Formats: sequence, C-alpha cells, structure tokens
Amino acid sequence: MPLALLALAIGAFGIGTTEFVIMGLLPQVAADFGVSIPTAGYLATGYALGVVVGAPVLAILGSKVSRRGMLMLLMGLFVVGNAVSAAAPVFGVMLAGRVIASLAHGAFFGIGAIVAAGLVAPQKKAGAIAMMFTGLTVANVVGVPLGTLLGQQAGWRFTFVAVALLGVLGLAGVAALVPKDAPRAADGQRGGIRRELAAFRNVQVLLAMGMTVLGFGGVFAAITYLVPMMTESAGYAESSVTWLLVLFGLGMVAGNLVGGRFADRAPVRLLYVSLTALAVVLALFAFTAHDKLGAALTLPLIGAFGFATVPPLQKRVLDQTEDAPTLASAVNIGAFNLGNALAAWLGGLVLSGGFGHTAPNWVGAALAASALGLAALAATLDRRGGGRDGGRVSGRSGGTVIAAAAAPRPATATATATATGVPAAGDAAPVRRPSTGAGWGEPVTAPRGAGGEPRRGR
Repeated sequence: MPLALLALAIGAFGIGTTEFVIMGLLPQVAADFGVSIPTAGYLATGYALGVVVGAPVLAILGSKVSRRGMLMLLMGLFVVGNAVSAAAPVFGVMLAGRVIASLAHGAFFGIGAIVAAGLVAPQKKAGAIAMMFTGLTVANVVGVPLGTLLGQQAGWRFTFVAVALLGVLGLAGVAALVPKDAPRAADGQRGGIRRELAAFRNVQVLLAMGMTVLGFGGVFAAITYLVPMMTESAGYAESSVTWLLVLFGLGMVAGNLVGGRFADRAPVRLLYVSLTALAVVLALFAFTAHDKLGAALTLPLIGAFGFATVPPLQKRVLDQTEDAPTLASAVNIGAFNLGNALAAWLGGLVLSGGFGHTAPNWVGAALAASALGLAALAATLDRRGGGRDGGRVSGRSGGTVIAAAAAPRPATATATATATGVPAAGDAAPVRRPSTGAGWGEPVTAPRGAGGEPRRGR
C-alpha cells in the first residue's frame, strides 16, 4: 500500500470523527444552549449543506493549486472550524464553526479520491478509494465513540478540541507522505473549468450522484436521531450509545472494504444488492429499534450496506469523467452530505409531527428504495447505449461503443467499407458484452476474420 494512502486515511479519520460525533452529542449540546433536539440537529444539517456548497466552490478556487497543496489548505480550514465550534459562546457561533469545518470536507475527499486512484493500477482504483475511505469508517469505530465518551464525561467542547488536534495530525500526514505534484495549471491533460463543468452533461454522472444522495441519505435518516431513538424506544442508557456507535462503525468498515473489493468486478450487482438490503434493513429497524438486542443486531447491517455503495459510486463518477474529474468527484462527495441534510430534515419533520422516535427509519427506507430505482434506470440506459454526454466517446463510459484502433489499410478497402457499412477484413468490430451485472454495459471489441465475422473462442 502506498504510504500516501495512509496519509489520506488519516485526514479522512479526522473528518469522519467531526462529521459523525455530533450524533452522540446532540442532547448535551441542546441542553447547553437551551435549544430542542430537532434544532440541535441543524448542526448535522448545516455541516452537510456546508459540504455541498464547499465541495464545488473550493474545487474550482483551487483548480490551479497542486493537489497536495490543496489538501493541506483544506486540512487547515478544517482545524479552524473545529476550534471555532469548541469555543462557541452561543448556538449560532457553533453552527458557523460546523459550516467552516464542513467546507473542507467535500473537496478533501473529492481530490483525495483522485490522488488515491492515481497511485495504483487502473483495475485497483476502487480498492484504493476504499482504502482512503477506511479512515472515515474507522473513525466511527474509534474516533466517534471516544469523542462521544469524552463529551459525556468532560463536556462536548473537549471533543471538538480533540477533533481539531486530529486535523493537525492529518495536515502533518499529508505534508509528509503525499507526493509533491505540479500545479494543475501546468498539467496539459486538464481542460480547465469549462471542461470540468461539461461532465455534468453526462446523464450517468447525474444518476450516480442521485444514487449517492438518496442511498446515503437513507442511512442518515436513522443515524442522525439515533440517541433519542435508542434511549426512548429501545431503553438503552445514554452512556450505551457509545457502544452502539461502535457497532455501526464496524459495519461501515466491513461494508466499505467489501464494496472496494467488488466494485472493480461487479459494480451494478453490488449496488443492486446493497441498496435493496439497505432499504429492507432500514424498514426492519423501525421494529427492531424497540428492542435492545434487535437494535444492536440491526445497526451494523445499516452501516455495512450503506457504505458498500461508496466505492462503486465514487469510482463510477471518476470513470465517467476521467478527462476532468476534480469538480465531479468533489461534487459527488457533496452529494453524500446533501443526502445527510435531506435525511436529517425529513427525519426532523416526522419527529416534530409526532410520528414517534422510530419514524425516521421509514424515511430512510423510502430514500434507499428510490436510490435503487435510479440504479435500475442507469443500467437500463447503459443497455440501450444512452446516458452519454452528447455522444461523447470514452472507453470508460458505460453504454458507449468504442472503435478499436486499426492499422492503416488501402484506400479501396476504406471506400468499400464506407459504401457498404461492412468492416473490411482485419477490422475490429465493436460488440457489447452480455449484461451479466458485472459492469455498466461496458463494450468490448472482437477482431474480425477474413470473412468479416467475429472470431469465435477466447
């Protein structure tokens, strides 16, 4: 494993800790500032919306900065935001601190995913991306429970001081281990902001981002309000929430690693299985959340099936925008957090509406089912050859037929082929791999024999 992946994972660990630790501290923060728990939930919503806004803005503003330099700047911003949260005298200032810290989130993971994918062979991209996201998932096993415990014992402000120190460690790791690279303005393979924006004309990119919003939103519809759900419905003591978060985090780690392993082999099948299972498990959680054992068994499944979708969706966006991936990659990270914000808002609505502490689970199940529908639509468009960016031809764009490079041939052969539409002998014929669920309808090329028919056999 390249050491640079370890540096990215360290940064991801700090970011993951500050993102998720607020879930276990909502009651303490609400009591300290004299606000309701749904109002305190804006600290999760505000963070998520900050990621959505910060991801594209900072990706564009940093377009001429080296990726290593940009990662360092983002970690510095992260440290400042958490320091503001720790010292906040009123709720509004804490919310501002959360937003400041969140601005670094999307761009860090978006740029980090590109750096991670570039450190390994093409067929190992998803595994490298998953390795970076391992820091995020391990944060839920170690960072979030310890942060929650620290907040409960010493006060929530100490938790954010500790998170700021994690940011300093992440900054040092990036500076020491991520290879230096040239400013991107000098990189001839990048086409500037206009080229980055052109990626959003690709329907498959938009569908992948939609799956990200809805699928990950399903997870956070349940997890954002886990504390009141577990204490009021399941009957757990508030101190037990720490260990429940550990179970959720273990599921995240397992799902992320499994997703990274299979996303390079069978991304469509992986999304179908994980999203279907996530919808079912979230619906089941509406019932098991009333029982201590049932809740403890269900939580790691939510984490596993939710995070199994992360590597294939992020890789999907990178593959579809390989010529200019920075903005799309960052925006897709923002899409994860847009899902968080949407889920937190919808979950707060059903709680405020008096539907019960477990009602957010039904919201999550509906969101996950909607993501599954988008996955089916994306696969259908691929099989039909649709979803392309205005006919853009790319060897990595699902459903796009690519012509194999052929050796120069006589002009008579070219004229014959043009007039008849039948490739000349020796040409490569574009054929589509059967839909096995192993890919997104990627085309392959089969060499033709002298008779113009594809050669049989392997």
